[in-house]
Amino acid sequence: MPEAPTSAPPPPAATPRTSLADADALPPERSPGGSGHVWVKALVPLLLLAALVLGFLRFGPVGVFRKSFPPVEELVVERIAIPRPGELRVRVVNSGPTPVTIAQVLVDDATWAHTLDGGRTLERLDRRTITVPYPWVEGEPLVVTLVTGTGLTFAGEVAVATETPQASGRFVGTFALLGIYAGVIPVFLGLLWLPFLRTLQRRWLDFFLSLTVGLLVFLGVDALAEGLEFAARVPGPYQGVGLLLLGVAGTPLALGVLGGRGRAAGGEASPLAVATLVAVGIGLHNLGEGLLIGSAYATGEIALGTFLVVGFLIHNTTEGLGIVAPLARERPAFGRLLLLGALAGVPTVLGAWIGGFTFSPIWTTLFFAVGVGAIIQVVFVLSKMLGRGEGGAFTRPLNAAGVFAGLLVMYVTGLLVPA
Repeated sequence: MPEAPTSAPPPPAATPRTSLADADALPPERSPGGSGHVWVKALVPLLLLAALVLGFLRFGPVGVFRKSFPPVEELVVERIAIPRPGELRVRVVNSGPTPVTIAQVLVDDATWAHTLDGGRTLERLDRRTITVPYPWVEGEPLVVTLVTGTGLTFAGEVAVATETPQASGRFVGTFALLGIYAGVIPVFLGLLWLPFLRTLQRRWLDFFLSLTVGLLVFLGVDALAEGLEFAARVPGPYQGVGLLLLGVAGTPLALGVLGGRGRAAGGEASPLAVATLVAVGIGLHNLGEGLLIGSAYATGEIALGTFLVVGFLIHNTTEGLGIVAPLARERPAFGRLLLLGALAGVPTVLGAWIGGFTFSPIWTTLFFAVGVGAIIQVVFVLSKMLGRGEGGAFTRPLNAAGVFAGLLVMYVTGLLVPA
């Protein structure tokens, strides 16, 4: 008798596949040990790394090299100030990896008595101010040489001996006046182009907006070059190029976040917001120009400082045009225009004060870097504004001509600024 056919067992139910969208909807898995265990797991590699570094420094092969080679010493003379007749003040920092002992101070190859505002031995990144009673002569150069305990020498030079300006009412007012001539007045003169811009057709307004981009690109490259020059004078551990990178990259990110608040997603900045951003970028650049002016006068290079003021006065007049170009179809209040001019011009005064009284390569490098970063963000916003029409922002012939015209204007007026 044939057996009855047996039916095959039903296939196992298919496991439903979870899509990425479904996964996002699922509740997050919880750590079985709670959040405290998560942080412990994160700290374990860091603790092991710290132990490895300490073990290398204490038991590793470094000691062999320390016994075979003399210690590496580095002293940086940050500034030589001349506060009064018969006295020098030398500010130094230990930028090397090992302690440095200041044994002697030479002025023009002669040993001079001196005092320090702390111990003679400087640990890494320690600073000292050395006071030297020295009968300096007005207008003559001098060289200060520091001799360490190991016999190494580190020198700083004063090109023209003259009394360093102090933060008195007289010099505060004088440096403010220099900044007003170099930065504030030319910017406000440039704002007077607003009535002219209101008479132009759209394509010519785009030309002047493109010209603004050319102006800003030139200013940005100029500020970057100045920043690299000062970065080379920053003590090694402070990483001058790293400071420059932080300012250049961090500033547009910060301005982008701040600019994104207060407007809807995908919305565009208003003309007034763009003009404000242009004024801020130009102001940060003018802060660097003020630093150059103030430091030139503070070190006795009067002729250089005078040429800088005259050159920047002519050079910066075009900056006001860049500020009002986005406002050509607007009716900004008079107070708004005053505020925009102040944002762009007044930083020149602040820079002159900083450069004249407390010049520092570290802060100067950072200021120039922030100026470059702000200009990058402004150029990005202006490019978006110009790209709203047909074609690319700068592929239209008139816009491309505007960018080149802006570069050319800054180059020609820059010929009046001494290098």
